[in-house]
Amino acid sequence: MTESSMALALSGLSFMLAVIWGGPLLRVLRHFRIGKLIRVEEPNLHITKMGTPTMGGVMVILPVAMLTVLLNGATLLGFNVLGRSILLPLGVMLGYALLGAFDDWEGIRGKRKGEGMRARTKFLFQVAFAVVIAFALRYILEVPQMFWFGAVEPVDLGIAYIPIAVVIIVGMSNAVNFTDGLDGLAGLIAATAFAAYGGIALMQGYVFIARFCFCLVGALFGFLWFNVHPAELFMGDTGSLSLGATLAVVALMTGHWLLLPVIAIIPVSEAMSVVLQILYFKATHGKRLFKMAPFHLHFELLGWSETQIVQRFWLVGLLFAMLGVALALV
Repeated sequence: MTESSMALALSGLSFMLAVIWGGPLLRVLRHFRIGKLIRVEEPNLHITKMGTPTMGGVMVILPVAMLTVLLNGATLLGFNVLGRSILLPLGVMLGYALLGAFDDWEGIRGKRKGEGMRARTKFLFQVAFAVVIAFALRYILEVPQMFWFGAVEPVDLGIAYIPIAVVIIVGMSNAVNFTDGLDGLAGLIAATAFAAYGGIALMQGYVFIARFCFCLVGALFGFLWFNVHPAELFMGDTGSLSLGATLAVVALMTGHWLLLPVIAIIPVSEAMSVVLQILYFKATHGKRLFKMAPFHLHFELLGWSETQIVQRFWLVGLLFAMLGVALALV
């Protein structure tokens, strides 16, 4: 079996695992009343989502973790630990998922019901995790630091690689989190981005990265089985924070992180809309650049239906993901 066919087979397997255990997970979440709380400032149409089970990112994480552990059993037993191991992105996915799960739980049952963790506290944890990850990428895995367009050899960034990697990991983690606001949106966009980087990894010969990416694609499609409109389940911060950070680490491991703003154009645009909204609001003493940010809410308030926004955003994301893969081949 070729590496590409193996990766696609794993995608199908992770899809089936996610779908099979999705039903039991939904029953557990409903039993413990782990449901979405809607903020008062969100569009009125979102009030119908109140109580929908959240923390559904677990549906994606467990199949991927199980398949990755099985595929890397030799590594877990102590053989060939160094090199381009997939254990780091797996650890990133689990670590940020735990942070997101705590945030979700705080917002549902904790002292800050309806709000979750304090933004500053969550941000500090994200940065602390990212610093450790950046050092591991540079000094343990020794990944290619940056591929410039058309260059055969990677560029050595020196110690500057550490802060750059931290910004990318934290930024992408929050970017996917901002994108997770409409049924199916974050899942579709993340699956497309992971498929793109899986293809790039295959072309580079980074087999384990490609397998990991396509496992994620399959699991995300399994999650979307329950998350497409009208959603039965939301991924919550459990899924969005971990998916964003993991996508950033995969991009850093391939060395093609310069392509992230292209391949992940929708999450990057969502994050930029929030930044621009805040800056414009402060500069103009109360005026708004968008009707609401992140900007998928802006289009919703303009009268676009939820499915229109998701479909059109995904089409744009797919086109730019293909463009990113093409640029990696230059």
